[in-house]
Amino acid sequence: MLGDFGDRASGGVSGRPDYALVGLLRIPEAQISPWISLYRRVAFAIALLFSAALVVYLGRSGYHDNSGDELSFLDAFYYATVSLSTTGYGDISPVTPEARLANIIIITPLRVLFLIVLVGTTLGVLTERSRQVFKIQRWRRSVRNHTVVVGYGTKGRTAIDAMLGDGVQPGDIVVVDTDAVALEAAGSAGLVTVQGSATQSDVLRLAGAQNAASMVVATNRDDTAVLVTLTAREINKAAKIVVAIREAENTHLLRQSGADSVVVSSETAGRLLGIATTTPSVVEMMEDLLTPEQGFAIAEREVESAEIGGSPRHLSEIVLGVVRGDELIRVGEPEVDAIEAGDKLLYIRRAAK
Repeated sequence: MLGDFGDRASGGVSGRPDYALVGLLRIPEAQISPWISLYRRVAFAIALLFSAALVVYLGRSGYHDNSGDELSFLDAFYYATVSLSTTGYGDISPVTPEARLANIIIITPLRVLFLIVLVGTTLGVLTERSRQVFKIQRWRRSVRNHTVVVGYGTKGRTAIDAMLGDGVQPGDIVVVDTDAVALEAAGSAGLVTVQGSATQSDVLRLAGAQNAASMVVATNRDDTAVLVTLTAREINKAAKIVVAIREAENTHLLRQSGADSVVVSSETAGRLLGIATTTPSVVEMMEDLLTPEQGFAIAEREVESAEIGGSPRHLSEIVLGVVRGDELIRVGEPEVDAIEAGDKLLYIRRAAK
């Protein structure tokens, strides 16, 4: 009900035309050096000058020179420069080849640079919005099987870092948050961002939640996490929803709301703190396992045909558990003494360097 009310109050964000979504939905783009951008503009302007000069030279029989001579290519280039630079003809004009050459080599580039500085910024602002509209249209048509991360605080950023370390592409992650500063940081990291409250179904739909493969809810409040999970599960019945909460007593609410996995951040941190007082090396190893970029990492893979019927304890890898269907069975339980087709193995692997 709260989500429906929010949708009505917002006027239907996901139903707005694409041009109205610029600023709410941002698609990252590669950053280009200002000098490279300036070089490209100058090169394009010079190419236009040569093209115009070639056109004039090829049709030189249709032009008249005050001296009565047939136009040379230098004359054609001169005509192109004074025409494209909007200089026109005045009472002072170069008449000798040397003066015209100087006009081409020195004066005209200065005019071109002036026009670039004067007009370039305005054109950049005008075309930026058009580029964003086009990118939004293309992204909304093609986004599938991505991950939606709600909240770009410490938990959300750390979750994204872990996904990127596991090989997930930045373009396959969409961040939803109400904080413009946090979204600016997410955009700088190459992530697609949506500004708005994820308790509203239209905001989640704008993030493509209906086509997402998974969702991470990393809000600052447990009650907000419940509302987001309810809304997300209503939109997407099949997506895997992982939620971080502060208090363990709210776990059952998240399970009832449709969360597949619930991580209690306060209790997990507390347990690590307690272990660290007596066996700090254990905490160090656990941190190592949770950091995919270095040391060891916990991974999941499909069972190979040659492994079917065998025991997971006899494999070359250190297997921690077997995922059968949607159930995790730890190694040592009698149910997994023999590996079956369709099982998945949770094992320890050495992280790629």
